[in-house]
Amino acid sequence: MVGSKNNKRTRLVILYSLASILLLVMVYPYLYMVLNSFADWKQVDKKLIPTSYTLQSYSWLFTGGESGIARPWLGAFFNSVIVSLASTALMMLFAVMVAYALSKLKFRGRDTVNNFILFHMFFPSIILLIPSFLIIQKLGWYDTYWALIIPKGMSLWAIFMYTNFFKAVPTVFIEAAKLDGAKDFQILYRVMIPMSKSITSVIFLFLLMERWTELLWDMIMVQNDNMLTLNVLLSQMFGPYATYPGPLYAGSVLLSLPIIILFIIFGKNFQQGMQVSLK
Repeated sequence: MVGSKNNKRTRLVILYSLASILLLVMVYPYLYMVLNSFADWKQVDKKLIPTSYTLQSYSWLFTGGESGIARPWLGAFFNSVIVSLASTALMMLFAVMVAYALSKLKFRGRDTVNNFILFHMFFPSIILLIPSFLIIQKLGWYDTYWALIIPKGMSLWAIFMYTNFFKAVPTVFIEAAKLDGAKDFQILYRVMIPMSKSITSVIFLFLLMERWTELLWDMIMVQNDNMLTLNVLLSQMFGPYATYPGPLYAGSVLLSLPIIILFIIFGKNFQQGMQVSLK
């Protein structure tokens, strides 16, 4: 008995040690980025863990460094917030409406629409980049929020996820709501959406993260410094400011911080949603 307990304890120690090592391997790149964003410039990329810290890198970002011309970091941050939240809201709005129609309504061509969505999910979106750019120019949306928000306001992946979830909802709830006189929109927003909070957290976080980190589209659609998003502004630093790694790390921290905060806030709902989506 004593030997078996010792063996079990030894296995647990080994497993926890391996898990701790793997966790450190996954977390360390971000930790390295954060530490070097605060590190003294003489120690940036010189040590695995810097020993001297300063706010010089962040001060350099917001004051313009040696040029004295401050880059629009705060403006770019708010542009990213506006564009990401608006695009995510549109994606989720369209997703729940289309998914409800595909899962609970009967109409001619429903299977065709569903198959088209599945096909388009495997279609490389970069092929449509040039036609989309020309359409934006024709509409006069270039260098505007419309160009950054509207074309990114539809997510086939979100439609697919909501459709599969809504199909699993028993029709008895919908029939009961119809007996009470509820219309389809009322059923959607008073029955289906409240029942899908867990999967909604997963979809919201993934869509927001995808839109927040979008680079190619934002880089092509705007040139005005006042319209730049945070990731585009950060990408522009790698050329002329490549010799200043500290500010690059600081900009990367600013870009990733909101996503990390959201995951911390919605972590519990995210885990529940992942469990539901994998069933």
